[in-house]
Amino acid sequence: MSARQALLLIDLQNDFCLGGALAVAEGDQTIAVANLLAAEFCAQGEPVIATLDWHPAGHGSFAFTAGNIPGTVGELRGLSQVWWLHLELDRSLISTEICKGENLQIDSYSAFSDNGQRQQTHLHAWLQQHAITSLSVMRLAMDYCVKYSVLDALALSYQVTLVSAGCRSVNLRPDAGAVIL
Repeated sequence: MSARQALLLIDLQNDFCLGGALAVAEGDQTIAVANLLAAEFCAQGEPVIATLDWHPAGHGSFAFTAGNIPGTVGELRGLSQVWWLHLELDRSLISTEICKGENLQIDSYSAFSDNGQRQQTHLHAWLQQHAITSLSVMRLAMDYCVKYSVLDALALSYQVTLVSAGCRSVNLRPDAGAVIL
């Protein structure tokens, strides 16, 4: 099997778009970019992977579970944590979905592992199984999930292209989007 590329769509969920629990400004505008690129990758026979920020009920990152106030910064298992609680995406173009954040006791920004690097998702194994060596990465939020996914991908020796037109930041700090990567 020859080396291949894949499109990695980070957290294509309504929660991160207009009206969602953690809406990222202009997040819904990235859906059109995702659909366009997904169609291009599929036309070339290349896979499209979508991650889902998928926390089960009672997950420690929900402020109410940990007894904290949403929007404040606290600690979850020794790691800093911000406490916070799309239908237009063409899902027929997605080859596989990778869930992250399933461990009740720790959050998972990266598509590859939890925040403490204690538990891996199935993404790296899936990429290896399909001989993927290069990733085009986009979506939300650039200053959290995209950032940590890109850093982990680079650490695992993947070639990474950031699709900036398909990324938006939460921007808890005004300069966050400019200094991400």
